Order: sequence, then C-alpha cells, then structure tokens
Amino acid sequence: MRILGIDPGLATIGFGVVEFDNRKFKTVDYGAVYSPPNVSMPERLKMVYDDMCFIIGKYRPDEVAVEELFFNSNVTTAIMVGQARGVLILSAANTGIPVFEYTPLQVKQAVVGYGRADKNQVQQMVKSILGLSETPKPDDTADALAIAVCHAHSRMSRLRT
Repeated sequence: MRILGIDPGLATIGFGVVEFDNRKFKTVDYGAVYSPPNVSMPERLKMVYDDMCFIIGKYRPDEVAVEELFFNSNVTTAIMVGQARGVLILSAANTGIPVFEYTPLQVKQAVVGYGRADKNQVQQMVKSILGLSETPKPDDTADALAIAVCHAHSRMSRLRT
C-alpha cells in the first residue's frame, strides 16, 4: 500500500510518500512544495494544484491522507489555508484516489501514543518509525509523514474490525 500524506498549507505544503506492507514502513520520498506570496491567490492555488498533480502522477499513491485544519485565532489564514486544502483534496479526488482526513489529535495519538504530544515528539517518532537518519525538514514534511503513518495505522485498525 502506497500512501501520500499531506500537511496542507498555502505558502508551504508538506508531502510524504510511504509504503506499508501491514508490518513495516518504507519511505519512498518526502518534501515540500511552495507558493510565493507575491502572486495572486488564484495563481497560488493553481500552483498548489499543479504541483500536487505532479506528485500524485510521479508516485501513484493508492490512498491519500490529509490533515484536517485546526485554527483558533486567525480566521483570514484559516480561510486561505482552507482554500489550498480544498485544492489539494481535489487533486487526489480528480484521479479517483481515496482521500482520508485526520485531525492533529488523531495524528499525534497514532504516531506518539499521546494526543497532546509536541512537535518535537512527533518528529522524533516519525524519524524512528521510518528509520530515517535525520529529522525531515521543513517541519511540514515531518508532519506529512506523520499523517501517512497515522493513516497506515488507522487503516490496519479498520481492517481488523
């Protein structure tokens, strides 16, 4: 099973591609795509869409996992990131790939075992679970890999029940 994890954003979108065979993980690739702030919102969204379509075409995931948004202060930022998140989901949906969504609490619970884990704990567990020699950078890529790991674990739980 090849899983594409996505940490949605507008300026920086993290992605992580992992393979999971019901027992172990293999990291295929990870990174981030960027949209510059000095272009119009429609153009930024098109860039995000095109970049994600390229990634989906290159890695051909079986399933996509996306983090749900959680904002408690800046409504303007939430709206802009929400638009980008919609475009990211659309890029997968247009190819017929199933999309699954997880809250930050679910991701932390699945990766660390504690829903209130801090960013460093999540990064260290991602590094350990995937057998990486260093913590993925930028942080968005580590988050995307954590989302993919969360989906693999959640998928296994659903298959057992």
